[in-house]
Amino acid sequence: MEDKRIAKTKRSLKKTLTEMLGKENFEHISITELCRKAEVSRITFYSHYSDKYALLDDIFSDMIKIGTEDYYRRQKENNPSGRLTAGYVNMLDSILQLYYDRFDFFQHTNPEKNPYLASRMYSIILDTVEMHTLHIQKKLRLKYSPKKIAGFVCYGMFGFLNESHNEKVPLEQIKKEARNLLTDLLRSGVLAESETL
Repeated sequence: MEDKRIAKTKRSLKKTLTEMLGKENFEHISITELCRKAEVSRITFYSHYSDKYALLDDIFSDMIKIGTEDYYRRQKENNPSGRLTAGYVNMLDSILQLYYDRFDFFQHTNPEKNPYLASRMYSIILDTVEMHTLHIQKKLRLKYSPKKIAGFVCYGMFGFLNESHNEKVPLEQIKKEARNLLTDLLRSGVLAESETL
């Protein structure tokens, strides 16, 4: 368990970075300005992080932990038999829940404004979906590689979310429509050779 003072310092740095992203692109944020606004010395910053990219990775690590715990909870409650469609829907719901719970951060992952943040987020989600798909591959014969399926699901999902935001679709409707679209896709049998998905 981390020392309370260290945890408080890290929370302050993460919060301050998120706030700064509302005013400037990640690439333009300096460690000096981040430390000044967080009221943390540069020496303290560098005792915890090698650079601002390491701080960003720590933010993503926190979110991966939260999302993973939520996914396993959903699996235990909603999918104890391990059905393919329900597993992907639980993953989608966990990702969307985290995305909107931490929209203060994720709103800054626009690829045009912050390409590094967007790339890092896509990479983490892609890896997560690919690992899930590799696990599925042990039970079902997949028509495509886990990497291709993960890419299709992830990039399609984010395209769907971006277009929904552009159309100003309410959050609950976005969640429902995304879940329905993914369910329809998986049940169509285009990804796996199985009758009971």
